[in-house]
This record gives sequence, C-alpha cells and structure tokens, in this order.
Amino acid sequence: MSEGAVRIGADVGGTFTDVVLIDGEGRVHTHKAPSTPPDYERGVLDAVAHLLEAADAGGGQVRQVAHGTTVATNAVLERRGARTALVTTRGFRDVLELRRIRAPQIYDLFFTKPPPLVERSLRIEADERMAADGEVLEPLTEAGLEELVERLRDEAVESVAVCLLHSYAWPAHEQAIGERLRRGLPGIPVSLSCEVLPERKEYERSATTVVNAYVRPVMERYLRSMRAGLGGLGAEAPLLIMQSAGGLTPEADAATRPVFALESGPAAGVLAAALTCEAAGEPNLITLDMGGTTAKASIIEEGELSYSPQYEVGASLSTGGRLLGGAGELIRAPSIDIAEVGAGGGSVAWLDRAGGLQVGPRSAGAVPGPVCYGRGGTEPTLTDANVVLGYIRGGELAGGEVSIDPEAARRAVHDRIAAPLSLDLLEAAEGIHRIANARTMRALRSVSTERGRDPREFALMAFGGAGPVHAAGLGRELGIGRIFVPPMPGLFSAFGLLFSGVEHHAVRSCLLSGEELGAETIQRIRDELSAELRQRFAGEGFAGGEVTLGAGVDVRFRGQTSDISVPLAGEVLTAAGLDRARAAFVTEHERLYGHRSDPANPLEVTAVRVVGRAGERGLPGTLEAVRTAPGEGRRPACFDPREGAVETRVVTRRDLGEGAEGPLLVDEYDSTIVVPPGVKVGTDGLGNLLMELRAGA
Repeated sequence: MSEGAVRIGADVGGTFTDVVLIDGEGRVHTHKAPSTPPDYERGVLDAVAHLLEAADAGGGQVRQVAHGTTVATNAVLERRGARTALVTTRGFRDVLELRRIRAPQIYDLFFTKPPPLVERSLRIEADERMAADGEVLEPLTEAGLEELVERLRDEAVESVAVCLLHSYAWPAHEQAIGERLRRGLPGIPVSLSCEVLPERKEYERSATTVVNAYVRPVMERYLRSMRAGLGGLGAEAPLLIMQSAGGLTPEADAATRPVFALESGPAAGVLAAALTCEAAGEPNLITLDMGGTTAKASIIEEGELSYSPQYEVGASLSTGGRLLGGAGELIRAPSIDIAEVGAGGGSVAWLDRAGGLQVGPRSAGAVPGPVCYGRGGTEPTLTDANVVLGYIRGGELAGGEVSIDPEAARRAVHDRIAAPLSLDLLEAAEGIHRIANARTMRALRSVSTERGRDPREFALMAFGGAGPVHAAGLGRELGIGRIFVPPMPGLFSAFGLLFSGVEHHAVRSCLLSGEELGAETIQRIRDELSAELRQRFAGEGFAGGEVTLGAGVDVRFRGQTSDISVPLAGEVLTAAGLDRARAAFVTEHERLYGHRSDPANPLEVTAVRVVGRAGERGLPGTLEAVRTAPGEGRRPACFDPREGAVETRVVTRRDLGEGAEGPLLVDEYDSTIVVPPGVKVGTDGLGNLLMELRAGA
C-alpha cells in the first residue's frame, strides 16, 4: 500500500463484531465489540469510525474493506429471509420437500425433516419441458409467461428462484422465464439456477438456488447500508465480501449470489490458520474456532486447505455432508470443509425434562448475552461457567466494551444449575465446561477420525474468543501434543479477511467415462472455464499476470451417487496427470469410506472445476496488536473440582520469555489462554503461543 493508506477487515459474528485496521507499515489497530442485531452493519461502521480515529486516518485513506458476515446465515437459521417463490418444471414442485433420503442419525425414529424454505403454495409449476439432450418437448408460451408473472405479483413475493429440469446444460427456457420476470416484476430479485449453480442433480440445484433467493434481499439491503455508511465516513474503497471457499468477491457479486458467502467468517479463520502454519513450518493442523455462538473445526494437511463441494446450514452438526446429512439446508457451493456445532461462549446451560445438564445449541448471543455481561441475560452460559472457574477475569474486557461481573455469573450458575442438581458451584461450572467440550469434540472428530485421519499426527490451532480457554482440554482428549494459539486469537478471523485475495469459481457438469474419460476432453473443458474466469477478472481490473488458476475434477466409481473432488496438477493435463488424479481419488475414497472398489470398476468424472485467484494472499510477517491486557499477578482458578480453586499466576504472552509451565492464565485483550498444570508453554518467533502436552499432564 502507498504511504498513509490503510486496509480494514471486519468479521461479524452472532455475539461479537471484530474489526482490524492495518497501515502500510504493518501497524495494527483492533476493536472488538458486541454485535448489534438486527442491524449488524451499525456495529461494523461504529468500529470502523473508532479505528480510523485511533489510527489518525481519514476515510479517503482506506484502500479496501474486506468483510465476513453471518447476515445471510442468520437469515436461514432464524427463518427470517424473504417471502420466496420457486418456479420449476411441471411435475417437479415437490423436489425441494422430498430432499434426499438422508438422515443425520440412521436409527433416530423421531427425526423430522426441516420444513422447506418455500411453502408448497409458492412452488409454481411452469408449462415447459426440455429433454436431457436439449430437445424441446413442451415449449414456453407467452400466455404461460404472462400468467406466471400475474400469479407471482398477486402472491406479493419478495424474491423468486427458478430451477427447471436440465437447465444446467440447456438454460434457454430458464433464461426466458428470468428475462420475463425481471421485466414484469421490477425490484423483485430473480435467481436462476443456471446462473447460481449450473450443475446436475435436481435437488441440490433447487435447494441451493432457493437459499440464494431466500437470503438475497436480506444481503442486498445489508450491503446497501454498509456502502452508504462507509460513504458517510468518506470511504469509497472497494467493499469485498469473504466467500465460503476462502476468497473475496466484490460486493455486487455477493449481493447477487449470497449463497456463496454463507460461511464467510469461519472460512476467513481457517485461511488465516493456513497462512500462519505455513509461516511457522507446521504443515498439518486441526483448527478450532470457538466464538460466542458456535465452535468450528477444519483440517489442513501438508499446508493445503480441505475443501468440500457442499455443506449444510442449520443442522446440529453442520459438515461437508459426505457421511452425515439431511438435518439442515443443503448448499451445493464450494467451501472450505468446516464442521460446526452450537457450542460457544454464549451457549446456554439448561436442564432437560429428565434433569440432565445440557449446553447449547441455543445461544444468548449479543443480546442479552451471558449473565456476567450485565445486559439483561438471566440464563447461565458457558462464559458464565468459565468466569466461575476463574478462567475469565472480572472487570473490563476488550478495551472496556464488555464488563464482567463474577458475582452475577456465580448466582446464575448456582440458582439455575448447581442448586437444582445439588452440586457444588465449581462442580456445576466444571460440568458446563466439560459438556461444551464434548459438543465441540463432535466437530473436531468430524474433520479428523471420521475422515480417516489420526489427530495425533496434527497440531491444534485454537482461536476465537473461547477457543484458547478450551484448547488444552480438547487437545488432551484428542491425543494432540502441540497446541498453537496465534496472536490476537479473538480477532484472528478478521486478519484472515485482510490477507485473502479475490477468488472466483467456475464449474461445468459432465459425465465422462470409458473412452470419453481422457486428458484432452478434460483439458478442453478446463480451458473454456479458465477463459471465462480470466475475462471476469479482467472486468474487475486484474491484469492477466495477477491471476492464478487451479483445477480439479469430481470423480466417482460407476454406480455411485456421491463423488469426491480431486485436484489436477499443472496447467496442462496429461495422461500421466490423469492417472495421478485417479490414484488420488482411490486413496481418498478408502480414507473416507474404509474400502476400495474392484480395480476393474470404471471411474466417472461428473464435473470439471476451475478456481481463479488474484490479489494479495499471505501474512505480512509478525503481527502485534497495539493493545494488550496487563497481567494481574494471580487469581483463583479451578482445574479439578476435587481440589477446588488454586491461586494461579496470571501473565501476558510477553512474560513467557524462555518458557514456563502451568498452571497459568495468559490474559489478552481479546481472550484468555488456559494452561493447565503440567503443560509447558512458550512462544515462537512469529508470536504464536505454543503449548506442549506431555503424556499424563
């Protein structure tokens, strides 16, 4: 950046909004404050104004605002998206409700599918039909199109999704309906499946297009407010939105296709972890991102991120959907492979009808928040339990944005949990802490042992406001020996936004097998997709030399319905390169499912994918926050309820010097790192805190 210029990264979560500002000399300013639902943009804009003042900078000096937001995700989770209609081919209106024959737990006799986002009366059948080979079996008529427009106008819909049979390959009818609806329903956004997801598989395409239409008006309003607010601060810089796959995209694209940005915040954190592990020389990581509402896990192998072609939103355990699925809204979109559970600092502790202690998935969120925040919360949360255990200090946190009342936390845990269960206060708080760990373990195991990976061969990187509090206990249970906590862990995802580049994806469905499955055929499709992406980047102002392209294919054994994505090495695919891709697929299939098919069983390629990246992607070196939390000397903390609370030394990261041994509490501006007894801790040259878990510690 030029002298005096600044860049801003803003990550909005369900509980906290994290904003960081970095100038051309690498100086960092940070701001963490409670989110401001339902007007989340208000918290972001207030934080941006605060940081510009702290950095003595004006809005005109801002060169880029990179933003990760849960606005679209929350609209799906809370069922407060737009009144949406679905237009589909006659006879296919119930595809959205039939879904796939999947259940998250095979033997759960009481499982109920979530209701579709579009009620049946708004799933409208169009009189048209196109065959799989492109033959028009029933043409569209002007009268039919006019009737469709009138019906949608009468229904007062706020958004429309269009998904016709075979439109991924033959989009003419879908495009004609889209053009007519946009003329006849001005101001109503129309999402076409051939524009959102031009892939085969009718349900996946319908579900993804519907989610896009459902959240599109919400995202458009949010981004308009963000742009107006930034303009009011004098910042006319590009507003880039993080996508689920870990790359940024211009605000106009995010407004039109918000379905690709549903997991934007978690993706930024994993990207930052990958960049950090590359700089630290630690190629294999399991990431733990535990914030105020959820806990997220992902895996990095040999420095490479793990990607998934689809995921679910709203399930009790949201994953890439290979081994589990059916409990949430399916999104068929490229994403960093992240498993997510409802376990965070704001997760509410409660007693079920049998008197059993439960934690989450419901969260107190930013409003009213944990009881100890003093903002009207009455139900104890995981944060309250960690305050009772002494892990989180009383008084002001995050530069005074949050004030912790330990006595309020103790009353809430005692009255709602300890007294009804006839438990000691510390026993009740420890129970809440351990149950939250057990829920989080579901996500960690989902990305490791359930996918054939031995977690003992990986290090754990913990971030998010609550991640460092729980990291040691989770690492011990996984058998992991090394735990990294990066600088400013509670703001880590916001840093991932700053050091990501612009990224776009292109995909072409196909069905290649036998003699058709050759390197030349795949390369031809790859070249066509690459040309499309280069043209798109050029339209955004990137020169050809700034763009890098990578490719992959979706592969399956003949007769299967599920496929696995494998990368293609090099710019030109050769016969040897295709053989390597086949071998990679077979190996990954065995790791995921525990077996290999008969060697004679032929393979099929169902899609070719190309991803393009441009712009900066990498850490600038060692980052150090402007503000740090002072160590308090000592405070009581409980590591074993049988022994009670013990006086524990409180230090800062800078105090560790040549290293130390727990028990320790490392207080920071945005989090606390809990170092249990017997655990060695120190720092590396990049400022990462490193815990060494010895056997039996």
